Amino acid sequence: MFFTKSKSVAVSKEDALKGRDTPLEIERAHFVNGHDMKGNFPEGSEVVYFGLGCFWGAERRFWQLEGVWVTAVGYGAGFTPNPTYEEVCTGQTGHNELVMVVFEPSKLSLDDLLKVFWEAHDPTQGNRQGNDVGTQYRSGIYTTSDAQQAFVRASLEKYQAALSAKGVGTITTEVKRFDNFYYAETYHQQYLAKNPGGYCGLSGTNVLYC
Repeated sequence: MFFTKSKSVAVSKEDALKGRDTPLEIERAHFVNGHDMKGNFPEGSEVVYFGLGCFWGAERRFWQLEGVWVTAVGYGAGFTPNPTYEEVCTGQTGHNELVMVVFEPSKLSLDDLLKVFWEAHDPTQGNRQGNDVGTQYRSGIYTTSDAQQAFVRASLEKYQAALSAKGVGTITTEVKRFDNFYYAETYHQQYLAKNPGGYCGLSGTNVLYC
């Protein structure tokens, strides 16, 4: 019964899967740098969450940056508590595949992260990225402060102007304050470091953010 609605149509809170009370258990150490994905972040660090398609390739774009303390992938901006990957794939949890990015502003700015975000995917595609179709692949930025929120909205307008100048379409990126994030199963964390030949469907517009 989970597949009666199109995966590209957002599910309502009332119709979302019920989920569970207990979080999924994961290995806390980041596979690449060993940092704790669930805490012990440096003083002064900030957190922001990005959705830009399949989170395997998206996470790799961010953990490689100098100034990023740790990354993790998970499910957020939806309704179902503690969902599994299989549930999210039905489109009936309301969640987006997200990358949590913990960064040190003294070493890396939010604008630097946004440049990677905008250029790494096509933010005009709605509920899809390339061949990956569904609301869980929507473009989204989920901020953790009012300052971040204001900066991201200005960044969106800036990149829209760049896209429009090149004849590219309208940005569909969801920009919201952070609401929820559930860590994905351990095998998804830093997937492309564990599986170097694994799938990555990210493809940008070739329009620079500057």
